[in-house]
Amino acid sequence: MVDEAVRAAWDTYRVLEKRTPAKERQEAQQRVKAAADSVGREEVSRGTVFLVGVLTGYLIGEPPGGGEQFDPLNDLIPAVIRKLPTFDMADPEQVPMATGVLMAAAMGMDTVAWRDRFGPIEPKEAIIHGFVLWLLADLFDSLADKPGTIDQLMRETFDSMGTSQD
Repeated sequence: MVDEAVRAAWDTYRVLEKRTPAKERQEAQQRVKAAADSVGREEVSRGTVFLVGVLTGYLIGEPPGGGEQFDPLNDLIPAVIRKLPTFDMADPEQVPMATGVLMAAAMGMDTVAWRDRFGPIEPKEAIIHGFVLWLLADLFDSLADKPGTIDQLMRETFDSMGTSQD
């Protein structure tokens, strides 16, 4: 997994997030494009699949706000999948793969390795993984009862790795 692809994958969340200021959104779009040009669109998509696994693990393992742990099969996965149709660009044919990635994450599997078994990630599928990432991040923030909590956590993680988002 290329570090630049993971950072760009997080930028896709920042592009979708309405609370991202316009200037930051534009900068995030530029970083996503630069990463896609540098390491390839597919690698950025794999970064998104990786982050879906990370956020799913956070939500299942120790939900923010000290709430009860999610039952991934009865709570988390259905909640995310049910909201996908609210995105106009979400292709319903891609939902089974997104569900599979969430299931792999819930079972503690490496989501990227699991997804890689099915070949390249096509653009329509990449879009749905971006929406899943946004939904998981939004859920995290809702549970923490503080908008922007997950973005701050991710930025701090990238900064600690010496990979600033700014």
